[in-house]
Amino acid sequence: MLDADFFRRWMTATAVSVDREAERLTALDSPIGDADHGSNLQRGFRAVANALEQEAPGTPGAVLILAGRQLISTVGGASGPLYGTLLRRTGKALGDAPEVGEKEFADALRAGVEAVMQLGGAAPGDKTMIDALLPAVDALGESFAAARTAAEQGAEATTPLQARKGRASYLGERSIGHQDPGATSASLLIAELVEAAGE
Repeated sequence: MLDADFFRRWMTATAVSVDREAERLTALDSPIGDADHGSNLQRGFRAVANALEQEAPGTPGAVLILAGRQLISTVGGASGPLYGTLLRRTGKALGDAPEVGEKEFADALRAGVEAVMQLGGAAPGDKTMIDALLPAVDALGESFAAARTAAEQGAEATTPLQARKGRASYLGERSIGHQDPGATSASLLIAELVEAAGE
């Protein structure tokens, strides 16, 4: 079973990972975006880590709702609302349970991903974070490690695609040949589930 501590570890490990990869995320964003994806997420997840140090939400849902709220209020551009929606919707789907099973978590995360798709209007193959998140959710039933692999492969598979949503879509065919920064950061988030579980 996954408790509030697990979800705190997940968010804290993601903050460390985003910190470490911020320059790479910004470099990916540079040719097809505003060259600020890494720095924006770095600021947001630092705020999440700080908030979780100051408050100690007692349930998995409360941890993710707090994290989502922090991202929405501190991250500029599209990524704040998108990541904030992902975590808040997942948290709401988990409800007030003090512990959740991996199946319940997978179902809640799917609800979060669907909320992001609704908000951003993105579908699989549009070269967005959805290309990493959906395969990860599909693989979550197997294991966290399988979800990490699926997310990483999903992110890499955005390279040959032409962007159909977001800032990169303005570039048309020039967006081809660049790995999507949003899918890449989403794969970092999923990878840290393995870290949080100590697998």
